[in-house]
Amino acid sequence: MSAERRAFPRAKFKWPVVVNSSERSLEGVTLNVGPDGVFIGCKKPLKLNEIIEMTISIPKSDHVIKATGEVVWSNIYGPDDDISPRGMGVKFTKISGEDRKFIAKATLGNLKSLDVDPDLLKTLSTLILDLSED
Repeated sequence: MSAERRAFPRAKFKWPVVVNSSERSLEGVTLNVGPDGVFIGCKKPLKLNEIIEMTISIPKSDHVIKATGEVVWSNIYGPDDDISPRGMGVKFTKISGEDRKFIAKATLGNLKSLDVDPDLLKTLSTLILDLSED
């Protein structure tokens, strides 16, 4: 999934994640995270369209994100390198407002230090404000 098709930008975070599907369980690490989804690096990614339950642990924090998602991109057979890492892109289909806000704040904080389009940062700020009103 290209960055242009995403509603929100993603930041590079390596957070441990446990994934459960109807077929199996696996462990991996997030490689990039945004309020709308996550890329999970793992040795044996799941197939497209699989629905998964995931638990993402935030290092140096007691915060744990529990979400449901759908695999929308999977690198099962390709190279496993920096350009095309082994893993899967997951779109969140069910995530609490609190967890989405946590991700948006973390992403905003991470991207502020980089040369990122200010309009993309504005989308994150808007999401944080919108979720605060709930």
